[in-house]
Amino acid sequence: MEEKKFDVQSIIGFVLIFGILVFMFYQNQPTPEELEAEKAKQEQVEATKASENSKTETVSNDVPQLDLRDSTAVANYQGKLGAFGFTKPSNDITTLENDVLLLRISNKGGQIVEAKMKQFVTYDSIPVYLVKDGNASFGLDFSTSDNRVLNTQDLYFEPSMTTDNGNQVLSLKAKTSSNQYLEYRYVMKPNDYLVDFTIKSKGLDNVISTSKPVQLDWKLKGIRHSKSIEYENRYTRLTYNHEDDKISKLSEGSDDEETEEDIKWVSYRQHFFSSILAADQPFKSGDLTSINLVEEESRTFGFTKEYASALPIELEGGEISKDLHWYFGPTDVDTLSKYKDLGLDDSIPFGWGIFGWINRYIFTPFYGLISSYFPYGIAIVIMTILVRLAMSPVTYKSYLSQAKMKVLKPEITELGEKYKDNAMKKQQETMKLYGKAGVSPMSGCIPAVIQMPIFYALFMFFPTSFALRQKSFLWADDLSSFDTIYQFPEGFSIPFYGDHVSLFPILASIAIFFYMMMTTGQNMPTQPGMPNMKFIMYLMPFMMLFFFNNYASGLSLYYFVSNMITIGIMLVIKNFILDNDKIHAQIQENKKKPKKENKFQKKMREMMEQAEAQKKK
Repeated sequence: MEEKKFDVQSIIGFVLIFGILVFMFYQNQPTPEELEAEKAKQEQVEATKASENSKTETVSNDVPQLDLRDSTAVANYQGKLGAFGFTKPSNDITTLENDVLLLRISNKGGQIVEAKMKQFVTYDSIPVYLVKDGNASFGLDFSTSDNRVLNTQDLYFEPSMTTDNGNQVLSLKAKTSSNQYLEYRYVMKPNDYLVDFTIKSKGLDNVISTSKPVQLDWKLKGIRHSKSIEYENRYTRLTYNHEDDKISKLSEGSDDEETEEDIKWVSYRQHFFSSILAADQPFKSGDLTSINLVEEESRTFGFTKEYASALPIELEGGEISKDLHWYFGPTDVDTLSKYKDLGLDDSIPFGWGIFGWINRYIFTPFYGLISSYFPYGIAIVIMTILVRLAMSPVTYKSYLSQAKMKVLKPEITELGEKYKDNAMKKQQETMKLYGKAGVSPMSGCIPAVIQMPIFYALFMFFPTSFALRQKSFLWADDLSSFDTIYQFPEGFSIPFYGDHVSLFPILASIAIFFYMMMTTGQNMPTQPGMPNMKFIMYLMPFMMLFFFNNYASGLSLYYFVSNMITIGIMLVIKNFILDNDKIHAQIQENKKKPKKENKFQKKMREMMEQAEAQKKK
């Protein structure tokens, strides 16, 4: 009678909590006026950006510049470069720009000194830069026939800007004569993050020495874009394609380096944005390095990791000819999937194995479909409900197994008392009881194992889904990052917890606690000499509270709603579907039926009997 009372109270409590949740969602959904205001605000931001783009900007970069007014310095510079001193020094910057990307390219070194995302801003509303203020460098190391060792970062290039079928084409040439040169050629297409990049030499077969390989060096320090540098750094990583489309990564938490063969592309991922260098024909080898720059959480530190790639380029007939591509843009599956021929979408961290497959081909498009009709937070709630309903048969099997075990508990306790001095015999008789009753103690674990791929796939989906970036819901201003209801004073942080308090993890931990109360609180045995499993299971929500405080609020929202729905499904199953008397009667019927052993069960029984006989001897 007391148990029935508890069940009714649980149902009432669940209904009240879920009703409050639904009411909160309804109350906090944007009104038509708010939507219109947000649209006007966005249009104003875009108009401001367009106005800024129409102005001449002064570019700050750390590329060392030659004082062109100092004739002696110019003469010394040209003398050091030998034949490459032919090109007239110039400190000019050339701009390539379309609707989504702005690149500034310096005559000094012919390299990109600024790469700006035009449609995205950081957490504090600053434009997203992947290259800025000397955080990146690019150049070719080579030796000349007159025994000079040069790097193109020290050379001056002569620019020439043209258009070709709507594409902007920038040719930069470091000349040794009027018709002998090393050329960097950039081609920017409209509304595209991918820029074609060709390195080609003409008439330099007698200038470039074959005694030392030509080596491409590309370095970049990842610029911070998120409010938590530790969180951003967790998903900032060097990824590369090599050896027939094999995808590998350097460590995300420590310094790492690798030497690989047949490298097709190298991605310097900065969580939601990537700088990628891809080749039409793979580099035969390469040395890749990643250095972790983040030691602790900081509100001011500006960089996450320092990347470096050294990629040898083979000469063809004494000349350089290499077709490459630069990608500066979002780490977004919809964008990167446009470049299937290069396989750039494989640089997205979906997860490994079957987990990544579920994330990539089920959850990502599924959520994209839902969020095209509903606000992003509501879309998470809807996806959670549909996932839990799809998994409800598994939940039913799990709870049915628990119900059967509960019915058998008095008999198992009796066996424990009867054979308390003989653990092997107790185990043998318990397994025999399970066999007669048609109950498998492992059947309760199987549903959990089935759900693990979904759990892990969602664990990777929420923090890395570009669709959730800077999308707000209720009190969370960014579903791809943690929500904050209280910020500790600067300099104060709780170990393993952080410098803020997030509400969604608290709600999720409470829901997990009640879920465990229902599933393990009544049936978890405590054996002498073994850890108190009840204590461990109750400790888990507390640990989850600490763990998820710094994770994506969308993930905590999912677990909160998921556990609330699961509790509701289990209450329905327990009170309206399962009947303990029928389960008991079915078990008694199973006991009467002759139980045929399979080979494995027979072998296990024989082994236990032999062990028992040996013990008696």
